[in-house]
Formats: sequence, structure tokens, C-alpha cells
Amino acid sequence: METIDHFIGGQGVEGGSGRFADVYNPALGEPCARVALASKEDVDAAVAAAAAAFPAWSATPPLARARVLFKYLQLCQQHTDEFAAMVVREHGKTFLDAQGEVARGIEVVEFAVGIPQMLKGEFTDQIARGIDAWSMRQPLGVVAGITPFNFPVMVPMWMFPVAIACGNTFVLKPSERDPSPSLLHARLLKEAGLPDGVFNVVQGDKVAVDALLDHPDVEALSFVGSTPIAEYIYARGTASGKRVQALGGAKNHMVVMPDADMEMAVDALIGAAYGSAGERCMAISVAVAVGDAGDKLVSSLAERTAALKIDDGMAPGAEMGPVVTSAARQRIEKLIGEGVEQGATLVVDGRGYKVDGRENGFFVGGTLFDHVQPSMSIYKEEIFGPVLCVVRMPDVGSALELINANEYGNGVAVFTRDGGVAREFVRQVQVGMVGVNVPLPVPMAFNSFGGWKRSLFGDHHAYGPEGVRFYTRHKAVMQRWPNTASSGVEFAFPQMK
Repeated sequence: METIDHFIGGQGVEGGSGRFADVYNPALGEPCARVALASKEDVDAAVAAAAAAFPAWSATPPLARARVLFKYLQLCQQHTDEFAAMVVREHGKTFLDAQGEVARGIEVVEFAVGIPQMLKGEFTDQIARGIDAWSMRQPLGVVAGITPFNFPVMVPMWMFPVAIACGNTFVLKPSERDPSPSLLHARLLKEAGLPDGVFNVVQGDKVAVDALLDHPDVEALSFVGSTPIAEYIYARGTASGKRVQALGGAKNHMVVMPDADMEMAVDALIGAAYGSAGERCMAISVAVAVGDAGDKLVSSLAERTAALKIDDGMAPGAEMGPVVTSAARQRIEKLIGEGVEQGATLVVDGRGYKVDGRENGFFVGGTLFDHVQPSMSIYKEEIFGPVLCVVRMPDVGSALELINANEYGNGVAVFTRDGGVAREFVRQVQVGMVGVNVPLPVPMAFNSFGGWKRSLFGDHHAYGPEGVRFYTRHKAVMQRWPNTASSGVEFAFPQMK
């Protein structure tokens, strides 16, 4: 069986822990590879390689750094299907969905090659008599990324292209559930001409995570995952003096007003709730039916949910694949059972779903609940599976109260034909990313991605301008030369005159 190792200092490294974990093909329900799990010493070696590479890389002109990333961009475009096939094999999403993931990651690289323009400082001539002032942005040093299983290509690309373009060196700790894309990133970056040590990969589990959090030479750390782990990462990382950006979980709502284009809303909900088997931090897991929209909405959703084509992600026409692990399937089915016990109406039941020829796969069918109440566990918990809950509300004000009371604030959408309703909804909703007749309002690379409340710990959103600010420090400089007239000793606090 293939063994997936680390990548440190420009080469593959076996590591010395002697620990391994199975990597599963979720559609088959059986291992397809094994991945090495890093020791603290492996992490130390990766950080040391990154630290050694930092002086030369940070001194490389920004345009020269961007040219390396431009070559990497071209290579990514050439290897899109290779990346996508890895995602299908180890994560389970459909090939078309995996191609979309790769494309959205490439957009961040396209942004990163233009970063030299964003690293320009500001200059003020003669800010005081004989004094000029300017500002600059400089890289931090060694930075790290800890990324989730659900987007093994795209989420790392939210981080390392921006960090590297800004002059930092990088250590990636990908999910041990689908680690292969991380090594393809490493290989393509090396082929593009990135110096050894600028980009490193340590495979692993909590041992590797804690080693990165505690390492004194790691200046900053980016994370995407569940809220409990995001909170842990943020608390432990900041306690070690690091800059931390930790994106957590979500419970995304989509409000359907009575005047909405119902066919458009149903199409949006089917894709946003069941795409990638619901394993997206931007998935819609709650449909809020306002007024008399509920019956028509649920009737249409029930028919479409029951007709979903669920199969191996490589199967022609597959609309949804398996969930990532057997444990994930068990947890999702347990929550479905709790929803029934707590009084929600189970309209479509996805438990026990089997695919011919893939009977051992980790499949869960599309599941639809109606008359869900905010007190129920299927409403409160992030299910992270193909389960859509319909909550009925009398008006848009009640819908806003429901959403704003939720502990998460990642993404939200409203479907309506009324511009006034949409405008007020956008202004009043306490959520970081908002869609108007758009179910998955994922910002483009030249904007920034991030939620509010317990969906984000830290002060910076991901990629875009916020990413540049996260991966650089601001420095202010004031300059006076000795050929200007001296005003003598001044004991008062300096004033600009």
C-alpha cells in the first residue's frame, strides 16, 4: 500500500515517528493508502528548514517571488484533473465538484501573483521640517497552516500562496484523511522554481498540531475546521505569542420569502445543502420558510431530495458522493434519529443508504426535515452532512431574530424579489458573508473570506487583502538627515511643526 510521507527542505521525508494512519476511499469503505504521522522532531525539522530559507526568500524582490507563483499557477491549471481525482479518491466528492474546488483555489494564486502591488508602502514628504515619513509591509517569518479534510486542495491555497508571495516561508499540516494533494502542491511548487525550504509539509495528527502551536519559531498560524478546535488553536497559539487566524464551524441559513422565485430557490437549496454531501462550511443546512412559502418549498424539496443521484464520485452523472468516514456517517445518522425523537417531521430519510457495487461505502442519502425547532439538536449542531432542516417563520423580522441568535455567523442567504427586504436583511443580519439570491456567497479571491461570532477566532479573514495584512507587519519610518538645521535638545514629546 502506498505510504504518504512528509515534504521537508525540498524533498520527501519518511519521518521518524513510526506511526501511521489509514487513508480511506470513502466510496469503497476501504483503505487506499497510509499516511505517516509526524513526531515533534519531524515538525522541528520542517520549521528549521523554513527558518533557514526565510532570509533569502524574504530578500527576494516581490516581483521575482510572483514570477515563481505564476509558473506554479500554470502548472496547477495543467494538473487540475490530477488534483480532482485525488480529492474524489480520498474525500469522496464528485469529480465535477472537485474540479470546482481546484478552480476556486487557483483563483487565490491568480490574486497572489499580483501581491507586489499590495506590498507598496505610503510616503509623505516633509511631514515636519526636514523630516520625511513612510510605511512598509514586511513578512513575518515562518508561518503555518492547519487545514481540514473537506477542501484538501482549495483551503491550503487560501493560505500558502498569499503567505509565500508576501515573503514568508510556510509549513502545511493537511488533514490526515486526504493528504495526497499536499504533496502535489509541493511537487509543483518545486517544479516552478520555489527554493527548497520555502514550502514544507508535515502529515500528522494532534501531535503535529500542538508542536506547531508551541514552536517558538512559528510566527503565525492559519486554521480552518470545527469551532471547538478553532477555539483551542486560537487560545493555545495566542498564548504562545503567535498571530492566529482560526476559522470555525457554521450553521448557515437560507431565508425563502413568499415572493421568491420558488424554482430558483429550490435549485439553490438542493445544490447548497447536498453538494459535497453537505461537508462544506458554507453549506446551507437550514432553510427558513417565511409566511406561506413553507408548503410549496417543502413539497418541491422532498421530490428533488428523494431523486438525488448518489454514487461514487467518478460515476457519470453523480450528484452526491459519500461522506468522508464511517464515523462521520454514524454521527450524521445518530443526529437524524435525534431529530425524529425530538419531534421534527422527517420528510426524506437518508439513513442506511446503499450504492450497488459500493455496499461498504460511507453513503448517507439526502435527508429533509420539516417543522424543525431551534431547541432541537439537528438545528443547534453543525451536522456536516446531507441533512436540510426547514424552520417556518411568520415574517422576515422573526427570521432575522432566529439567525442573529445563532452562535455561528459564517454564511447566510435570502431569496426574494423585494429589493427593500433584501437591503434591510443585508444591513441587519449578523453574519460575515451574505448572499442575495445567491446560496453560497463565497467571496472571490480579491475579497476576503470569513465569518462572525463563533465562526471566526482572530482579527483577520482569509485570503484577499485581509490575507496580505495577516501575513505581513506594518512598519512606520521617520527620517531626518544631518544636513538639516538642528533644533537642539528637546525634552518635550515631539510635535510635528
